[in-house]
Amino acid sequence: MKIKILYEDSNILAIDKPSGIAVHGDLRSKEKTIVDWVLKNYPKMKGVGEPMGEISRPGIVHRLDKDTSGVLLLAKNQKTHALLKSQFQNHEIKKTYIAIVSGWVKDEHGVINKPIGRSPTDFRRWLCGRGARGTLREAITEYKVLKRFEAPEKFSLLEIKPKTGRTHQIRVHMKFLNHPVVCDSLYNPDQPHPKEISRMALHAKSIEFKDLKGKTIKVESPIPSEFKKMIK
Repeated sequence: MKIKILYEDSNILAIDKPSGIAVHGDLRSKEKTIVDWVLKNYPKMKGVGEPMGEISRPGIVHRLDKDTSGVLLLAKNQKTHALLKSQFQNHEIKKTYIAIVSGWVKDEHGVINKPIGRSPTDFRRWLCGRGARGTLREAITEYKVLKRFEAPEKFSLLEIKPKTGRTHQIRVHMKFLNHPVVCDSLYNPDQPHPKEISRMALHAKSIEFKDLKGKTIKVESPIPSEFKKMIK
C-alpha cells in the first residue's frame, strides 16, 4: 500500500488517503486498511488514542468514508490525540471538501441545517428530514458552486464545508438537496455518471487545525486526476 504523506512533525501525521481503502477494519473484512499501514510504518503509534474493543485505531482522531479520498489527520502521541479530538468536538477544525454531484445546483451557495438520524429501511444509511429514526443529531453543511458542466448529463462541482462531523453528513445532505454525490453507491446508486470516474466523487481537500504550540497548520490534498478529467 502506497500512501502519500502530506505533512509530518514529531506529533502529527497527515496523509493523502486513497479512495477505496477503509480507515480501520470492522472485524469482518480482511482487506488492508489505513490502520495496517500505520502499524507497519509507525509501530510506536500503537496504543495512541482511545481503546475501541478489538478494533485498533492507532492515532485516529477522525475518519473518512472508505470511498472518500483526501486529507486524513493522525496523532503520534496521546497528548496530541487529546488536543485534536478536543478541536474536533468543539468544531474548531476547519475542513473543506470538493464534490461532484448530480444535476445543476440552483443556488450559488447555501447552508443545509438539517439534523441527521437513522434510515428506517437500511441500517447502513442515514437520513435527514421526514422519516429519520432514533436520536436526531445536529448537522450543518455549507456549500458553494464552483462550476456547472455537462458530461453529457448535468453535474455540479461544489466546495463543501461541514460545520459538524456526522457520519455520511455530506452525502446525506446532498441527497436531501436532490443533488447526490456522483458514484455514491449508497445514496445515489442509479444515477448516470461520466465515463471518466468510477469512484465516489467526494474528496477531503484541506484541513486546518492548531498544534500543541497553538500554531495554525493547514494541510491540503491535490484534486484527484479523475475529477480534473471531468471538469476540464
